[in-house]
Amino acid sequence: MRIVFDCRYTRVGRHDGISRYTASLVEALGRRHEVTMLISDHRQLEMLPALPWERVSAPTSIREPFVARQVNRIRPDVVFSPMQTMGTFGRDYRVVLTIHDVIYYSHRTPPRNLPAPVRLLWRLYHLTWWPQRYLLGRADAVVTVSETTARILRARRLTRRPVTIVRNAADLGGDGFVPVPAEERECSLVYMGSYMPYKNVETLARAMHLLPGYALHLMSRESPEDRERLSALAPDGAIVFHGGASDEEYREVLSRATALVSASRDEGFGIPLVEAMSVGTPVVASDIPIFREIGGHAALYFDPSSPEDLASAVHMLEDPAELRRRSAAAFDRHSEFSWESSADALLDLLLRVGGDRP
Repeated sequence: MRIVFDCRYTRVGRHDGISRYTASLVEALGRRHEVTMLISDHRQLEMLPALPWERVSAPTSIREPFVARQVNRIRPDVVFSPMQTMGTFGRDYRVVLTIHDVIYYSHRTPPRNLPAPVRLLWRLYHLTWWPQRYLLGRADAVVTVSETTARILRARRLTRRPVTIVRNAADLGGDGFVPVPAEERECSLVYMGSYMPYKNVETLARAMHLLPGYALHLMSRESPEDRERLSALAPDGAIVFHGGASDEEYREVLSRATALVSASRDEGFGIPLVEAMSVGTPVVASDIPIFREIGGHAALYFDPSSPEDLASAVHMLEDPAELRRRSAAAFDRHSEFSWESSADALLDLLLRVGGDRP
């Protein structure tokens, strides 16, 4: 069976969430079955494993609705795309599409890095559910990354296709990693993520007044406006802006921190939680369903509207015994999220879908 993996959403130079999901999953899948990657830019190969590839037009091209005509020439049995927007008109193969989340139906502000026309289309797209139903209806099967999102798909009746969960994963520690002991950890908190309104980073900043002696490390690149706004909410020196940390810097700061913190009001997954658990760093997260699904009993949870509740959860970790217990529980739980198990689930799905061709 010929499996083709759509890798055209891979970023050049540095991964974002979708890009890392793509690269990590296709690498693990390639160890299990012969896979051909689709790319749209030769520079993407620097971020992808050494697997066979074919070049087609970019997903942002006006040719995208009919990209299947280019893909047909490869003669795949089944194509997997890590997004739901891949063009399918005229296809002669089975296709599996992915929907990561539906958070922008509740939080319609689009990412700030998108061009103005794209932001307008983004808002229009999320005004109603029917475009999503249409996109998912073109698939032979649908993948999502969490049971939380799968429940929403069922509740909103967004697809009649079978839905398979192929989770995100992360392992910053790697094989043989030993977490930093509790007594050697610093009084620091780490946040990794964007500064979109639903991320609610303001609650993290406000909580720093209640956590004297702690530093909040913001690892993502921020705008001057974000820096000014968040600095005004916290005591002087309580926030450390890293301006977009490298993977190495992020790992070093995170592995020595008291906790990773997130006050997000909504998420499709929450990769930073798994990254923290992979280095044995406790998680203190907002009490929302997806974080409960990821953190389980290992994490501490708080009301995302209450800086006081967040500070109270962090203070619990000042007990060395509690910090050791939460660190061990986090490190144990991260093993439930691996690219190997995700690739197993995906391969099983692709073989079933591709093998069902008339």
